[in-house]
Amino acid sequence: MSEPRTARTTTLTPPNGVTAPESGTAAPPPAPPAAAAREGLLARLGIPHPLRWGFLGVLVFMTGDGIESNFISPHIAAALGSGGVDSAAMVIGLYGVAVLVASYFAGVLSELWGPRRVMTIGAVLWVVFQVAFLAALPTASVGLIALTYFLRGLGFPLFAFSFLCWVNHTVARERNATAVGWFYVVFTGGLPTLGSLIAIGTIPAFGGGHTGETWSMALSLLLVAVGWAIVRFGVHEPTGLGRIAPRSHSAARVIASGIEVCVKRPKVLLAVLIRLVNTAPEFGMFVIMPAIIGTELGWGQSKWLTMTVIVYAGNILFNAFFGALGDRIGWIRTVKWFGIGASAIGLLAWWYVPHLVPAGSEWGFWLATAAGTVFGIMLAGFTPMGAIVPAFAGEERRGAAMAMYATAAGGATFLGNAVVSAVLPWGGPGGVVWTFVGLYVLAFVVLSFLKVPEGAEAAGH
Repeated sequence: MSEPRTARTTTLTPPNGVTAPESGTAAPPPAPPAAAAREGLLARLGIPHPLRWGFLGVLVFMTGDGIESNFISPHIAAALGSGGVDSAAMVIGLYGVAVLVASYFAGVLSELWGPRRVMTIGAVLWVVFQVAFLAALPTASVGLIALTYFLRGLGFPLFAFSFLCWVNHTVARERNATAVGWFYVVFTGGLPTLGSLIAIGTIPAFGGGHTGETWSMALSLLLVAVGWAIVRFGVHEPTGLGRIAPRSHSAARVIASGIEVCVKRPKVLLAVLIRLVNTAPEFGMFVIMPAIIGTELGWGQSKWLTMTVIVYAGNILFNAFFGALGDRIGWIRTVKWFGIGASAIGLLAWWYVPHLVPAGSEWGFWLATAAGTVFGIMLAGFTPMGAIVPAFAGEERRGAAMAMYATAAGGATFLGNAVVSAVLPWGGPGGVVWTFVGLYVLAFVVLSFLKVPEGAEAAGH
């Protein structure tokens, strides 16, 4: 995609990695050796140096967002009283719709206004409606709770996925999957991993039970604000500071561009559907597993939160690895065998092992956690999808493809909750798990017919 903003200075990058301006501009003084070394290290790791503080900001923001991730459904149910379980499921389902919608707009508005501005809008929405949501809970009004939580659901996708679009427009194509991997390191590092870890300590520190959960969610406001401030004042990379889409494109055309690219490039749509399936089981397990692990199998809330931290810590450690592996052995090969095949096996292990060991036993808990960690690790095998989706679109439609990729990434929340709502009443939790496995099988079949365009990735296809 051509760069429309004339204020930006075009640069050339010589083999030594030092950026020099075009002729006719005064050359800046050479970077100090220490700074050059730091930039070289970040580049070798696959992190775009100009965006380094952005990765930290996303980690802190998503940690705040993730504090509630493993107790929000029972918390809402308790606030609503009798019949609260069904109403809480409805509230969570509407939240998933908000995430789906906001994920699409994170992509198209980033093209229209620039990622940094959209990230600020997302942060403001999150903070304002988190306060409103916390104020609504004591009223026990289903409508008010649903409305405020829905509107808060618009916040994190606008913040996080706008930054992903910024990354995708900044990083060199041959390191695309690696950079996307680092994005998911910080994304998953916050939601649910560090968020759950903080909840383990803050819930009892704030008095335990419903009160401790409420104050833990109030604490999340501080973390979200700090995460936004790190990005706003720490990242000055020019691509994300203004419009990315060509000036000749109208606002309506940019907003509709994601849908247009799926119509004109059907392989983009297929890749988007595969990404939609990716983390849907993660969000589905957030709904069904707290009651299974904490209550039915007798390990309690604290143990469930500990399990979540460990399972997704494995995911954090391997996101960057699978991104780099995809750049090396091929993006589709990595997703097909590690992301889809191994994730399906890991998901079944996470479901069945806890039921095969003695309920409430210490050694059984750690074996069940190890099984879940297999799923968490292999889930990282989907990381190259962030490079595959725009590769099918071509350079001129890259921004539109990223809008659809962000939609799928956020839409996984909606799909995970939708599967639980549709299957749980008649198939039980086990039926939910096998439905997710079936979706993985479909994704495996579809991906077998896709091939990344020649020259789009650094390694084999």
